[in-house]
Amino acid sequence: MLRGLDAAGVGFVVVGGVAAGAQGATFVTLDLDICYDTAQDSVTRLAQLLASWHAYPRGIEPGLPFFMDARTFRTTPVMTLETSEGAIDVLDRINGVGKFADVLAASVPLQSFGVRFRVLKLPALIRAKRAAGRPKDVAQLPELEALVALRKKGGGKKKP
Repeated sequence: MLRGLDAAGVGFVVVGGVAAGAQGATFVTLDLDICYDTAQDSVTRLAQLLASWHAYPRGIEPGLPFFMDARTFRTTPVMTLETSEGAIDVLDRINGVGKFADVLAASVPLQSFGVRFRVLKLPALIRAKRAAGRPKDVAQLPELEALVALRKKGGGKKKP
């Protein structure tokens, strides 16, 4: 999915479990969470890519009418989707961090499997998980906070 988003020219930052895992966390996630650039051209590219992946809202009865285009993002800026490529959550903002520009400013670049992308830094990810307040997010806070503390002491991964 990262390769597809990058190749399509979508502006995005990886947030959530994949961002945490990329920075040393051990918990497992089954979906990719991204905060997307809300500029019209980026939204159009994202919608076209998701349509090509046959995106459909997760938890909705299959077969109901659903049309993925840039207009969909105006009425539904946060979506949890199932696609032919896997599960993806697309968000126009991250609670505890802000809109895309704020998320972008609180991110660092990474490269993996030949794809360059940005991930939310650990301190911002901690703020986001606290703001979400869901039990699964709260349960992940001790590990994320420990990773930040290790980095401050000079241990663990230095980057991102």
